[in-house]
Amino acid sequence: MAATAPVKKVPIHLQSSHNRLLIKNGKVVNADGMADADLYIEEGVIKQLGRNLIIPGGTRTIDAAGLLLLPGGIDPHTHLDVEFMGTKSADDFYQGTKAAVAGGTTMIIDFVLPAKEESLIDAYYEWRRRADEKVCCDYGLHVAVTWWSSSVKKEMEELVEKHGVNSFKSFLAYKGSYQLSDTELYHVFNACKELGALPMVHAENGDIIAENTKKLLNAGITGPEGHEMSRPEEVEAEATNRACVIANQVESPIYVTRVMSRSSGEVIKTRRAEGQVVFGETLASAVALSGAPPHNKSFLRVTSPPLRPDPNTPEHLLMLLNDDGLQLTGSDNCTFTAEQKAVGKENFTKIPNGVNGVEDRMSVVWEKGVETGIIDPPRFVAITSTNAAKIFNIYPKKGVLAVGSDADIVLWNPRKTRTISAKTHHHKTDYNIFEGLTCHGVPDYVIVGGRVCVDEGELKAVQGLGNFVPTPTFSPTCYPAFKPEENGIDKNAIIHEEIAALRLNNTSSKPSSVASSVFGDDAQSNVRTGKGMRQDGQRDLQGSSFSISSEVAGDGPRSSIRVHNPPGGKSAGGFW
Repeated sequence: MAATAPVKKVPIHLQSSHNRLLIKNGKVVNADGMADADLYIEEGVIKQLGRNLIIPGGTRTIDAAGLLLLPGGIDPHTHLDVEFMGTKSADDFYQGTKAAVAGGTTMIIDFVLPAKEESLIDAYYEWRRRADEKVCCDYGLHVAVTWWSSSVKKEMEELVEKHGVNSFKSFLAYKGSYQLSDTELYHVFNACKELGALPMVHAENGDIIAENTKKLLNAGITGPEGHEMSRPEEVEAEATNRACVIANQVESPIYVTRVMSRSSGEVIKTRRAEGQVVFGETLASAVALSGAPPHNKSFLRVTSPPLRPDPNTPEHLLMLLNDDGLQLTGSDNCTFTAEQKAVGKENFTKIPNGVNGVEDRMSVVWEKGVETGIIDPPRFVAITSTNAAKIFNIYPKKGVLAVGSDADIVLWNPRKTRTISAKTHHHKTDYNIFEGLTCHGVPDYVIVGGRVCVDEGELKAVQGLGNFVPTPTFSPTCYPAFKPEENGIDKNAIIHEEIAALRLNNTSSKPSSVASSVFGDDAQSNVRTGKGMRQDGQRDLQGSSFSISSEVAGDGPRSSIRVHNPPGGKSAGGFW
């Protein structure tokens, strides 16, 4: 077992980041509202927000007139440089994070995937080795629990206490490899609760899938269509409900990854309405695609749970995202080339599961959610950045544009369009599942840690720029009843100010168009910011409601954040 944590060697030209940057005339969009403001960055941190800023000389100025200033996207679900189903993903940590930055995502959270009987600590070190020298943006790690024993529990404790991991994923699917029994899930969830970590699940009934697969193959159904047939929607919904039941029994929160069906989404919505602390993540592919392409290409879109044939599924998932039935959007970026996928053309059980999405997630969700009027811009920020930051306890370091937060910023052009194509994307794959989709919403500038990495649409990603971001335990969003002062945590390290609600109330009618909502004459009067407006009609963003501790702007994690309004509001009287 490795004895010491990996030490990242930072290139000399990145060791000092004193770049000064002023962004003028933009519209700042956070999860709690929108306001016109200028923004000043120095040493990779937001130093000032507001009007009439006093800044030093030698500062670059970007005119953001007509653009939205968004917190950088956080993709909570990627698989880069991973060995899976007998092959290796096409995107490594350089190619994958380069693609992420191109699309407006400035942080990813990848999954460490230990083999059966493999040490979780050893697997963690291996993922750090693969990532540290290559990442173009910041990253965090979830760790999968693919087997269970007392030694696994001890390693979970070490990962939490020494290595900055606060989330552990279990599989209800992949029988014979990663699948855990219900008893094992119970123990994993209980261990997470004791540690203040978040249990995550891939929710599909692996036993039913295994039996359905045998039946289909015996009936001569071997093509890609057999994949979805072997794992229909109710198999996903059953596993989602079962995971929620087990979590409820041990009184732990639960996070369901990659929700792909209407019925699974409704299970989560219902559980939340009953007061259970459960979070649901859906994917860019799920809100954009349904049905199947021509048979000879369907193997390229095989992923688990699968894309659903019901053409109403994408809109239904978007509605759940809007009304907080679901809370996040990820990509589950796990790319393979057409040649790798074609291995299973005649036997669907051999098709490597996974699709692209880390580059296109932001534009696809904007096109399908905001451009259609289902989701407003603040809610877009919540489901692509803020909610992930809060759930994984890195807010307000990430997920918000506020004084003291990391300068991970996207200057978003809501009027500009681009057509997605494998010819222009930044993945190593030779196809794109969103091929031909034209999206409104394009990042004109992407700023990663204060460095301009997309400059007037030109990608200037820097290998090695990113850092590993530890995720502290006992996220107040996941453990709202946890009282740090009662558990020996230094009160001085806690942010005591109330944090503004995550999103606008969805009580007003949707705007007739994105442009009228964002830039219309009456847009400012409808802003909900959680603070009063200044006399000149502008929000004084320098007088923020945030109280940022020294840890937020530094390299280390915060101990905790007190959040009074987690995603979806306070618990309605659950099991706490």
